[in-house]
Order: sequence, then structure tokens, then C-alpha cells
Amino acid sequence: MTTRGIRRKKSYLVDAKIAIFGQKSVGKSALTVRFLTKRYIGEYDHQADKVHKHEILVDTEAVLVEIWDTCMIDMKDSVSSKAEALSWCDGLLLVYSITDRDSFNFIKKVKQELQISDTPVLLIGNKADLIHLRQVSTDEGEILAKDFDCKFYEISAAEQVQQVSDAFLDLCREILQAKRKSKQSFIDKIDRMFSGSGRVYNRNNEIAKIPKTCD
Repeated sequence: MTTRGIRRKKSYLVDAKIAIFGQKSVGKSALTVRFLTKRYIGEYDHQADKVHKHEILVDTEAVLVEIWDTCMIDMKDSVSSKAEALSWCDGLLLVYSITDRDSFNFIKKVKQELQISDTPVLLIGNKADLIHLRQVSTDEGEILAKDFDCKFYEISAAEQVQQVSDAFLDLCREILQAKRKSKQSFIDKIDRMFSGSGRVYNRNNEIAKIPKTCD
């Protein structure tokens, strides 16, 4: 859930950087604005990439979330053309429209183009309110999510505020968990380094005990 009242300096906030990928007109910007402001804007003149920054609460933790809303000008644009966004982000939000088979096939190709095994991923099938125009079944979305080993949401940016928020927060949680795991791995590595050299590393910032050497 977003909030405007977090009274902490941004430099002290945990950050979660999300890059959103999907073909043109699948609703990437609509989902982003719905999450950050709860408002829905159906039409966007999306001609360039845009990064949104907002302070939110993920459970009880203050987080600075940055969302890189990528712009695919042409349907033939490849994900690899957004290499900068890929190297920048902590997690990927992959979006297709259930009313557009081509947008779903585009997301299927993502796995072939990207090395994302260690990057948190979430899959969204947007425009679930347009059931009469459906081209991609829910089962197909679930199978693709299983292939990506990630969570899957079939939602409507136009009608569902809470579900959109839940999807973004789920990805933020996975990002924070991955960061904590990475930090712990680094600490464990330092522990092993000091242990191997006869030093005792204290995580509580106490003075390390170093064996005395002969004068």
C-alpha cells in the first residue's frame, strides 16, 4: 500500500528497482499509475522510457520504489534493446494483455533473450475486464508463470485497485528478500575470511579479536 507520510530520509530507505517489460498498449503505464496513485488513466502518449519514484510501505518496512516503465515503440522491439534497464533493475514485471496473443508471445520470448534466473520476476496478464475479447487463457498464463518460476496475476488496471497493489507489493517483497539473502551471503563470506585468518569477526561492531604476534 502506498503512503506519503514516511518520515525518513531517502538515503536511509531500502530501495527496490523494478523494470516493466511488455509490448505497446498492454497497460504498463496504467498499472504503474494505478499502483502509485490509485488513479486510472486509460490513454497515454508513451513515447519514451520513464522512471517513477515513490515511497511506500512494504508490510512495515519503508521502501523507496523506482519503476522503470519501458517503452516499446515498435512491436518488433526486442527486450535486449533495453539492456540498460535490465542491468539497473532488482526485479522484472512482465506484462501482456489477455486480449492480444502477440503480446503474450512477446513475453514468452523474454526467457530466450534474458538471463533472469537470479532476478525476481512477476507475470501479469492485464485487461482481465475485457473477457469478451480474450485471446489468451488463464491456464496459458499460469503455465508461463510456472516456466518462469514466478507468481502470476490476471488483473484489470481499469477496475482492480487492490489486486494491482498486491502484485507490485509481492514483487517488492521478493526483491527485498533477495537483497537480504545477498547481504547475508556477503556477511557469511566475511566470517569465513576472518575465521580462516585466525580473526574473530563480531557482527555487533565490537572490536575483532586478533591473535597477538611476537614483537
